[in-house]
Amino acid sequence: MELLRVVYLHYRWPFLGVMLLSLASAGLGIGAIAFINRRLIDTVGDPVGVLPAFLGVIAVLLVVTLASQLALTILGHHFVHGLRGRLVKQILDTDVERLERLGSAELLASLSSDIRNVTIAFVRLPELIQGLVLTVGSALYLGGLSPSLLLVTAGWLAVSIAVSSWLVGRVYRHLSRVRESEERLYRDYEAVIHGHKELALNRGRAQRFYDECYEVDARDYRGHIIRADTYHLSAINWSNIMMLGTIGVVFFLANGLGWASTSVAATFSLTLLFLRTPMLQAIGALPTLLSAQVAFDRIASLALAEPEPDFAVADAWPSDWQTLSLDGVSFAYTGSHGSEGFRVGPLDLTLKRGELIFLIGGNGSGKSTLAKLLTGLYRPQRGALRLDGEPLSDAHWSAYRQRFSAVFTDFHQFTDLVGPAGTQADPALVEAWLEELGMRDKLAFDGQRVTNPKLSQGQRKRLALLMAVAEERDLLLLDEWAADQDPQFRRVFYHDLLPRLQAMGKTVFAISHDDHYFDRADRLLEMHDGRLSELTGDRRQRVSRDAVARLDEAGG
Repeated sequence: MELLRVVYLHYRWPFLGVMLLSLASAGLGIGAIAFINRRLIDTVGDPVGVLPAFLGVIAVLLVVTLASQLALTILGHHFVHGLRGRLVKQILDTDVERLERLGSAELLASLSSDIRNVTIAFVRLPELIQGLVLTVGSALYLGGLSPSLLLVTAGWLAVSIAVSSWLVGRVYRHLSRVRESEERLYRDYEAVIHGHKELALNRGRAQRFYDECYEVDARDYRGHIIRADTYHLSAINWSNIMMLGTIGVVFFLANGLGWASTSVAATFSLTLLFLRTPMLQAIGALPTLLSAQVAFDRIASLALAEPEPDFAVADAWPSDWQTLSLDGVSFAYTGSHGSEGFRVGPLDLTLKRGELIFLIGGNGSGKSTLAKLLTGLYRPQRGALRLDGEPLSDAHWSAYRQRFSAVFTDFHQFTDLVGPAGTQADPALVEAWLEELGMRDKLAFDGQRVTNPKLSQGQRKRLALLMAVAEERDLLLLDEWAADQDPQFRRVFYHDLLPRLQAMGKTVFAISHDDHYFDRADRLLEMHDGRLSELTGDRRQRVSRDAVARLDEAGG
């Protein structure tokens, strides 16, 4: 299965070492049975003289078995640690467009449930390997005592295993459905957590959500997990009963039909009793291993990018660049059933270094999509981004994104101030902008980590702008940054902060609807129905007087 294959690929020699320990453990277990057969069953003598040797065999068996299981368990946890790190790195290296299509619920389900299921499987993996190795080794030993008895016993067990395999197959089917139900439950959990205020204000909506969404998904999860457990327990009990039945068949063939001596039958019975627990544990471990296979399948279905070896970026961006252009760039979202959804473009735009540009547009006009195309978070499906006239290649895409800082409307609030290339932020720059943003008395720091990040939305945006400035990037994108500021600080933003940013050499691209301040921009752009145009002359004057009327006009 995939779990063993991946472990072998990444930890080949440690895994082979663990397998040798497992073989040694199985050999000692069979040796203990042979010792009992030869020294305690076939030979009649002084039992006291045999006792030290017997205890020695048992002690060595205990040590080797425990060592093999611990070694495999430790190896498993190292592998799971690597798998978790690989998955996180894949998410970090995957394009934003792909992550947005997947949704946070599916990603969280893989990071939590799928990784947890792989961890549990590794904990149970020693039981499966021990059971298989002991079964094969015991079969070889018993075949030397009585091939005919072994043949019948193997046939009996084959029927038992066939039925158990069918039952386990049903377990796998329902575990796959459990994983799908669990993903839907994660979406419900997100709705409960993020929509708590709305649900608290509308108890009718809360009841409808609980009854028609959460309860439906929870009952579906419960039904499949009960069925999976039912088939699992049926497989265990079936195997248990059939194992005891095998012992009865052995004694019937030995004593009733004379196929073997009583001592051989006793050895067969002792061996089967010895194998009973490892075999039942192996069967019990199968559902967890099947869950791990489901987890691997789900992780593979995410189609994330292959992880880069590190976070280094080959900075091929010229420091003296002058123009950044979108040349016939277009991007279309994927609609239902794979059809094309909303399309933006073709877009033609040239930014000059040091410009202050405002972008306006109604809801759904494509402003945020343009922002993601401009910052390189979305890759154009057609057209090209050009730097000083040269098209941007795939090899330079990551370096291109590193030239941008941004504060999006749905930004995530980090707590660490970070300077260029992840280094420490310039303390003098941070101090100056704390004063500019009026946040000196609002924030508490431990070094360069903010220790009181629970702020109002307007203050959170000021902190996000502080962090963007600390990164010291060439280009700064602000997505309706001033929308949550009070009127006084909004004026400070347009009259003081934006000119200060320009004076620092930054190219600022701001999405804004504050028509009273449109005159502060070098250029005014408008998005409408996925198309971009520049407003100049009388058109710009009219929009600067009443941007809402312009949006109504465009929408009509």
